[in-house]
Amino acid sequence: MTQQGVRWSADQVLALAPDAASRKAGSKLGAAGPWSEAGSSDEGTVWGQCKGSGSKPYQTVIDIADVSGPAYKCSCPSRKFPCKHALGLLLLWAGEDSAVPRGQAPDWAEQWLEGRRKRAEEKKDATASAGGGDPEAARRRAERRATLVTAGATELEQRLADLLRGGLAGAEQAGYGMWEETAARMVDAQAPGLASRVRELGAIPASGPGWPVRLLEECALLHLLDQGWLRRERLPDGLAATVRSRIGLPASADGPAVRDRWLVVAQYDTADARLTTRRIWLHGAESGRTALLLSFGAAGRAPELALPVGLVLEAEVSAYPGAGQVRAALGEQFAPPVPAAIRPPGTNPAEAAARYGEALRDDPWLDSVPVTLHRVVPTPDGDTWQLADADGDTALPLTPTARSRPGLWRLVALSGGAPVKVFGEGGHRGFTPLTAWPEGAGEGVALY
Repeated sequence: MTQQGVRWSADQVLALAPDAASRKAGSKLGAAGPWSEAGSSDEGTVWGQCKGSGSKPYQTVIDIADVSGPAYKCSCPSRKFPCKHALGLLLLWAGEDSAVPRGQAPDWAEQWLEGRRKRAEEKKDATASAGGGDPEAARRRAERRATLVTAGATELEQRLADLLRGGLAGAEQAGYGMWEETAARMVDAQAPGLASRVRELGAIPASGPGWPVRLLEECALLHLLDQGWLRRERLPDGLAATVRSRIGLPASADGPAVRDRWLVVAQYDTADARLTTRRIWLHGAESGRTALLLSFGAAGRAPELALPVGLVLEAEVSAYPGAGQVRAALGEQFAPPVPAAIRPPGTNPAEAAARYGEALRDDPWLDSVPVTLHRVVPTPDGDTWQLADADGDTALPLTPTARSRPGLWRLVALSGGAPVKVFGEGGHRGFTPLTAWPEGAGEGVALY
């Protein structure tokens, strides 16, 4: 990336775009025409000035070597990150080397970089200072919160019992207000995980035929989570940590740091009215481990962490507590991320289904597990689609969400009836493909 002769592909650049409109606008600025004084450094900085509608060009600078992904600064008024100018400059840089020659960063770019380095040091110092807080005070805070959560879980158990005693038909008549009020009570109890699951229950009565069965299943899982919390002292340590995580209690990534060459196999965002969540899946080339990085942004704003599919970074990651936990935190990075031809090993649909079943023993509330399918073919199955084993007679159905996305047609086009390798998330609702690779050579294609 910042090393001589190593460049991102255009697909990897466009994967950073916050939306389709930004991708389109950024692509138009990926040519040399509107740019002047463009340059780059071996330290991982790209800069340039882009002609706009005003008298002064927009000054754009990008720190590509940042540990949490590219960081951007542009004098344009856009509130999107990255803006179209940053995307255009990266596309220009990803093309011919002569378009963005190496050189010394101008003063305006250097000032921004110095400010970022200073703030990073201050943040590091503040984090170190926070680690030396009063452990007794922290213990008392944890006890107070546990008392609140216990009261909330007890109240939720009573509400679930009332619902079942009155019959599930009452849930459809009561409307969403009943669930939102219950969720608010769980927020007051400082149990955001319970609040989130309650809100999901509220959407089930309007979800079409068969909703009573789905509602009963989710109520049972919520009851199981309540009971897990109320009896957490009797659980194995790993399962107790999983329950705390599902309840929504904060935890730190205190697992041993694993240094590896981590391949970015998927990145995608989900959003609601409150929060944008970015999920980045990593595969360890040497360890064979799969890790999930989570990053959050306020509603309508993209999270800061951005690692396009196909990059490899040599870094340490540490796991969060919990049985079968795949979420991890990105630690020290030893080199800037670079494109690489690494691919994760794959399995067949039957083994993928068995893997999900095994994972449920450690986490009964798990919706899906990360899995790579090897030599599968996207195949229509009546009104639905499935990924069929090219060398056997098993298949995994695609989730309804996956069938409604344009990524399905990108997957079908990439396959053309031939086997492909697909990374995604597989669970009780089916399989959601996120990235695919053609047979033989070729870069991965992000499907989300």
